[in-house]
Amino acid sequence: MIVKTQAENIFDTEAKHIVFAINSEGYNDAGFAGVVAKKYWSELLYFGNNEIGSVFSKTVGDKTFHAIVCHSLKKGWKNQKEVIRECFDKIPSNGELISSVAIGTGFVGQMNGADFRQILCGMYESKQNIILYADLSLSTINDIYNEEIGFSKKKSDDLKN
Repeated sequence: MIVKTQAENIFDTEAKHIVFAINSEGYNDAGFAGVVAKKYWSELLYFGNNEIGSVFSKTVGDKTFHAIVCHSLKKGWKNQKEVIRECFDKIPSNGELISSVAIGTGFVGQMNGADFRQILCGMYESKQNIILYADLSLSTINDIYNEEIGFSKKKSDDLKN
C-alpha cells in the first residue's frame, strides 16, 4: 500500500529499500535503472534475460536496491497491476518502508506502453508499505485507484450483460 508520497530525490529517502523497474531483456542503461547501474550496481547494465515477475536485490551501504522485472522491451507491459503487486510483495523488507520511483513514467516506460494508473493500482494493493516518489498526493492516488477499480468492475459487468 502506498502510505506516503514524496517529490524529493529518492536517493535521500528515509527508507532502507529503493525499488525500480528493469526490463526482461536485461538492457538497463537508460532511465532510473541506468542511474542505479552506473552509480551502485554495474552488473545491472547488461543483466541477461530475466523472467517477468523476478526481483533482484543488492545492498550498497545502508540502502538495498530492488530491481523488479516488470516489462519487456520487445513485448511491452502486460498485466501491469498484477505484475507490480506480485513483484513488490516478493521484496524481503521485513515490514520496513520501501521507496519506489514512479515506475513506467519515464521515456522507455511510456514508449513501451506503461499504464501508470495500473502500476499505481498494483502498488496500492501490495502488502508492502511504500513511499512513492512522485509529485502526487495520497488523495490523488486514492482517487486514481478508485476510478481504475470502478472502471474495471463496470467493464467486467458490461461484458457479463
